[in-house]
Amino acid sequence: MPIFNFQDADALGKVSTVDTTTVIVDVFNLEQLKRLQVNRLVVLQSSKPGQHLIGLINKVTRKKLDSNLIDEDIEDQATEQNLCRISLIGTLLDRDGERQNVFRRTLESVPEIDANCFSLEEDSLTAFMRILSSTAEEGKSLTLGRYTLDEGAVAYLNGNRFFQRHAFIGGSTGSGKSWTTAKVIEQMAELDSPNAIIFDLHGEYEPLQAESIKHFKIAGPGDIEAGNTLDNGVIHLPYWLLSYEALVSMFVDRSDQNAPNQTMIISREVNAAKRKYLENGGHGELLNNFTVDSPVPFDLSALLEELNTINTQMVPGSGGKEKQGEFFGKLARMIARLENKTSDRRLGFLFQGGRNTLEFNWLDTLISKLMGSAGENNNKGIKIINFSEVPSDILPLIVSLVARLAFSVQQWTPPQLRHPIALLCDEAHLYIPQRSMADAADDISIDIFERIAKEGRKYGTSLVVISQRPSEVNKTVLSQCSNFVSMRLTNVDDQNVIKKLLPDSLGGFSEILPTLDTGEALVVGDASLLPSRIRIDKPIHEPNSGTVDFWDEWQDVVPDDRLTQSVDNWRKQSIQ
Repeated sequence: MPIFNFQDADALGKVSTVDTTTVIVDVFNLEQLKRLQVNRLVVLQSSKPGQHLIGLINKVTRKKLDSNLIDEDIEDQATEQNLCRISLIGTLLDRDGERQNVFRRTLESVPEIDANCFSLEEDSLTAFMRILSSTAEEGKSLTLGRYTLDEGAVAYLNGNRFFQRHAFIGGSTGSGKSWTTAKVIEQMAELDSPNAIIFDLHGEYEPLQAESIKHFKIAGPGDIEAGNTLDNGVIHLPYWLLSYEALVSMFVDRSDQNAPNQTMIISREVNAAKRKYLENGGHGELLNNFTVDSPVPFDLSALLEELNTINTQMVPGSGGKEKQGEFFGKLARMIARLENKTSDRRLGFLFQGGRNTLEFNWLDTLISKLMGSAGENNNKGIKIINFSEVPSDILPLIVSLVARLAFSVQQWTPPQLRHPIALLCDEAHLYIPQRSMADAADDISIDIFERIAKEGRKYGTSLVVISQRPSEVNKTVLSQCSNFVSMRLTNVDDQNVIKKLLPDSLGGFSEILPTLDTGEALVVGDASLLPSRIRIDKPIHEPNSGTVDFWDEWQDVVPDDRLTQSVDNWRKQSIQ
């Protein structure tokens, strides 16, 4: 049945002027006039039966009429004119085929002169937004909060479209970006079989707790010392999981004049080391199809020995004398670079994971923990991975490595067995930057995320890009996002990114970006067919956003040993 049941007495006013997409309404309900606000939705009677037109208020005026035009002999004559200018943005059909109450972003008709106009608020607004989001029962719907202009109406989003077509959550520091992300994660955790990986760069989401949430961290120096493993929530990502390009970026100095030779040798020897591993392990059936990028373990110490042999090789020369081999001395800098990295405790998660990370079935265990949905193999579906102890210079490589693992598993899973997974990329500008701002490590990360953005939907992989600087996030990735939850943005370049996403008839919405309150967002995209200004509900568990009350803290007593303890922790590379 139709969701709107307006009576003539409820009318805000009547249409007095009609243009192609603009309507002027003469407002005679003074009580409602006082409540009218720009960017509020209204409903207008259509010239076609079974339809209602949806409009957006963009101007409200009230002016006194010229006294010379008022006839003093006529009683109850209006002495002022109250007008409301409305942009028509779509049509609500009572029925479309077998479906009831369908909204279309097209205008199939225009209102007639004197057609009634009604304000859309409270229960009517909630019902209308539920239609837009195509939600199931309320307990399983994706909601962010309530509409700023009408606190009585719940803001629903279409959960399928939000993740199917990628999403962006952004806002300046302190605007409520992490709060919004936590709200989305908590609702995901309430579903029966959620599956998501959250890249938590600073440990902000550590307070989030639920039956379906599992916290991991990339192994730090303290974890290497303690021998912590996956069973302790500590992840090692052994070097052999890196792609060939990633290995080269770590081991080869591109400025070295021998870099081309080193790159060729690395490719040849890694390929040979992986082949040897398969042969010795009785996995000959894989030899015909594997490549240098295949996730096959190999012994790094044996590789180093082989590289040293090549670097010092002497070969027979003329007159029975030996001469230096083709690559004599040309691998020295690469070998030294590799030895330094393997002994660096900060990179222990790559090189010091123990012998068990060289076992053939170790990858199955890792993928089960990272990719398993809630309840699958006794797993928890929401995996929050803390990258705070990963050195910043290789952070893009490591984050993109986890993303590549997730995407590869989805790609090679038979379609009938595939279960969708979402990747929530916090602080995305750090590892998915603009091409012009990228170095070699960034390029590898960008390539992976661009591919996921372009092809992920086909394989059930969704991206949720989270950043305080949308203007610094890779344009290709951002262009594939069809949903935007924008908090307050004070930078003009960041504002312009969002403005370009709005159709001309709704462009005025973008003007509110710098004035949004903390915890307030402008939601645009496929998950919400109409741009909406929403006040985000408080999550059950607030993230560690890092916001400090400076003035209050400066009035408290400071512990005497705090700096000594900080230096000690710095040396230990651990916060206890």
